[in-house]
Amino acid sequence: MAPDAMVEMKRSAGEAVPAGKEPEMASARVEAHVRELAGVIGERNVFRPQALQAAADYIERTWRAQGYPVSIQTFEAYGQRCANLEASRPGPGRPGEILLIGAHYDTVRGCPGANDNASGVAAMLEIARDFAELAPRLTVRFVAFVNEEPPSFHTGQQGSAVYAKAARQRGDDIRLMVSLETIGCYLDTPGSQRYPPLFRHFFPDRGNFLGLVSDFRSGRALRRMARTFKRHSDFPLEHVATFRWIPGIAWSDHLSFWREGYQALMATDTAFYRYRYYHTPEDTPDKLNYPALGRATAALSRCFAAMAEEGL
Repeated sequence: MAPDAMVEMKRSAGEAVPAGKEPEMASARVEAHVRELAGVIGERNVFRPQALQAAADYIERTWRAQGYPVSIQTFEAYGQRCANLEASRPGPGRPGEILLIGAHYDTVRGCPGANDNASGVAAMLEIARDFAELAPRLTVRFVAFVNEEPPSFHTGQQGSAVYAKAARQRGDDIRLMVSLETIGCYLDTPGSQRYPPLFRHFFPDRGNFLGLVSDFRSGRALRRMARTFKRHSDFPLEHVATFRWIPGIAWSDHLSFWREGYQALMATDTAFYRYRYYHTPEDTPDKLNYPALGRATAALSRCFAAMAEEGL
């Protein structure tokens, strides 16, 4: 175990996370992860397999440095070896019950993917860092998914589809899956937030909030997470449970878990409804709001710690 992950006694997940410079430290670390993934490695997908493997290697090294053993699920897609990576923090109280936090590490073609989705991976890595020093009652599992983007999106070769199917076959008791998807853009400018038709009448026009979205079946879990988040942070949050067919609602790895009958939701900055560089070559590390991303990451970490202590 790395020195920064060693403590004489693990803190309960229900204990308060120290205040002070926590968001600032998180901001610096998430920025470093984003710059490595989207700046140094860049576009990463089955059409650039060396870069895809470099991203997987970076995630594995980071988790191992935090003290986690890493499990790798491999499969072949488009003639390339692809891998989902998993790190777990077993819960001594309820080890069979699982809170799964995931993020995809591949990018769409022609895009370095700073926001989509190095931001989600960076947040996941930092939340895992926090949990290395906690003793949650239930098991918290972190998964880096491959092949979320086209041409694998919504197919059996999507990494999360492979993973969720195997989890269901094993009988894994995943109580909730949360997909961290495109979470690095925050804007205080009036009119910076767009929505599907009608939504604008119920939600703010400034794109300065983190969003939680789910289908109706996962609505109760979504509302519970939103309440927990707001108890532990003042970071702006909006949430909605709605129809899967609305553009964007099912556009991440949580869909794979819905299809296997699991409760799942997405945490997002709303992607193309806010971020003008979505799926373009301009999705580069300089476009992200790192102070806000650090605050959002710290808030999510506190929320997940409370959920892991209270149960799902």
